Amino acid sequence: MTAARHVWPPPSDEVTTVLADLGRPPHQETALELRGPLDRARIEAALDHAAVQAPAAPGHRIEHHGPGHHTLCLTACDAYPVGLLADLLTRPAAASPGSPRVPPTPLQQELLAEADARPGLHVEQLTLSWHGPLDTARFRASWQSVTDRESVLRTAFDDGPEPLLTVHEHVTADVRFLPAASTAWADLVETDRRDGVDPRRPGAALRVTVMAPGLPHGAHPARVLLTYHHALLDGFGARLLLREFYRAYLAHGRLPGGERRPGLPDYTAWLGRHDTGPARDHWARVARTADASAHVPPLATGPAGPPHAAPEHVRLRLPADRAARLHAWATRWGGTESVALQAVWAVLLYRARGARGAAPVSFRIGADGRGVLLDGVENMPAPLRTTLPLCVDVDPFTTVATLLTEVRDRVLDMTAYAWASPGQVRAWARPEDVTDPADDGGLLVFASLPRHPDSVTEALAGEGVRVGPPDTLAALTTLPLTLAAHHEPDGSLVLTATYAPSRLPGVADLLAASALLLSELPYTEADTTTVADVLRLLSTAAATGATTTPPPTPRVRPSAPPAPPLEVLRTAGGPGTDTVCLVRGAGVPRSLYDRLAGAYRGPEAVLLLHPDAGDPHILRQAVRTLADDGRVVAVFGFSGSGATAYETARLVAAAGGRTPALVVSGTAAGTQELARTLETAAARTCARDGGSQR
Repeated sequence: MTAARHVWPPPSDEVTTVLADLGRPPHQETALELRGPLDRARIEAALDHAAVQAPAAPGHRIEHHGPGHHTLCLTACDAYPVGLLADLLTRPAAASPGSPRVPPTPLQQELLAEADARPGLHVEQLTLSWHGPLDTARFRASWQSVTDRESVLRTAFDDGPEPLLTVHEHVTADVRFLPAASTAWADLVETDRRDGVDPRRPGAALRVTVMAPGLPHGAHPARVLLTYHHALLDGFGARLLLREFYRAYLAHGRLPGGERRPGLPDYTAWLGRHDTGPARDHWARVARTADASAHVPPLATGPAGPPHAAPEHVRLRLPADRAARLHAWATRWGGTESVALQAVWAVLLYRARGARGAAPVSFRIGADGRGVLLDGVENMPAPLRTTLPLCVDVDPFTTVATLLTEVRDRVLDMTAYAWASPGQVRAWARPEDVTDPADDGGLLVFASLPRHPDSVTEALAGEGVRVGPPDTLAALTTLPLTLAAHHEPDGSLVLTATYAPSRLPGVADLLAASALLLSELPYTEADTTTVADVLRLLSTAAATGATTTPPPTPRVRPSAPPAPPLEVLRTAGGPGTDTVCLVRGAGVPRSLYDRLAGAYRGPEAVLLLHPDAGDPHILRQAVRTLADDGRVVAVFGFSGSGATAYETARLVAAAGGRTPALVVSGTAAGTQELARTLETAAARTCARDGGSQR
């Protein structure tokens, strides 16, 4: 049983789902079962709008079955646009007229597009432990107070061909409490990640889940999980919000002060005024260096993997004394620990290439995006963290000091342009290409994280509460590997590699090689030690079994195949079992369909139809190849694709199959509840026509 079934209280999104049985005899009433709040004015407006496309307006009546459950009965009327009516009834309510709408940043648009194309990307998590008493009402009120003050938590993408951001006036904080016995913590974390985040749903910017045994005075610490999407919030911003939550909790659930400024609208306005000319020139110069390293073997050796592939996290810790020695050594040679890590990574990539003589290598580094000339941006929770290409020359005959200097200077050169998105950099540097050689070198992030003031820690301790340091579970990205470094409160340096196992074997050895160099280099004189000496150190360690690195495995980047008209999301429970068809709609994240298919518990196969991939009759032919007789028992579409879903159901019936049920719902519907509605629709179709394969 998944953790989602134990969530209390459930999210309070008001959404309507329409279930229609289209298999009734001619001249009989058409019944649309409505699940959700009843808004008579909205129903009347939807009927009036749909009647424009009907030969005649049908009569109608509403039957009540209980709270949130009604039936809209339409008198017999041929060629009535049932699908359009379902779209109108399930369309999300518009934001209030006073809600600001601003264009997203280029970085946000890119992250959203990548997540839509590959579900599961860019969903990051933050975990921490809570020792001592926990007042759940005060906890919830504190997060609500932060949500009321921080506009980023009330921001969501609008649906549409040109995405916009709407800052909603009021959003209910998504805070969930689970009993400790409901599921294992590791299972909860993974289930929560697989549930994903829909940046188009108001209130989805941050989800807070608490596993709390024995509230309010549990003998064991509570576990807190924060989940967010990089298109709306980055890790630095999440920690800033956590700091604000502590302040609100100490103030008994009421955070003092008004709404934070600057906010994301202020930042987008700054971007709109900013001159991009110098940035264009800089990245064009960087590209000329990167071109020479385009044939470096990439880190990744496998395909991107299936949707929602669970990321692996490999962690290694440098003790405080070694971390302190690394800091002193890097400072002595005019660098920082992050520069040392970047130089080490450049050497490892060079070694993986098996090159002889000087050669350039490229990889990406993280930039928090807050070094811009906007007052207060350093404390603004927002999706500002970007990734930038770093291209350096590695020459085995030069000294380590020379390599450190080159890395430091190149990083300093890009500091003024660290607000740029990867797509902008790629377009400015190499407009004729769609890829960047730096993408295959992985991503290095040396996190500079906000700290909680001692006064906050002491005030919490005064109430018997102690919170552990937050731990980041990095998101999967389009890059093969993310290597993140951060300092723990005890002064140790932690290296964490996040990657998709199917793409990158041998990560533990690669991480060990990085740690080896970070530990050993501080014992050398950088102005006399050469890169060749460092390579010999790695070879000796590999020969003695101390560490090894992945072999250089060239990989040709394949071109993306065209999407099939019909895609299997979930196989049938047995031979000859019926089929449920999901119709892909424009602007709806692919992750919603994958989550729905994963939550579906009926025996039917679940397929995804791409209606723009060809003639709708392809559906029938494709179903014949996937099931014995191609029986489709239910067709589903999110709001906006209801008309296409209705036409698909009609074509299936016209081809000689049973008439499937039609289900249309808003994108904010709960995945588990929506899956149960689909199961009900499929069962009704089987019961109506007989011959159920259930």
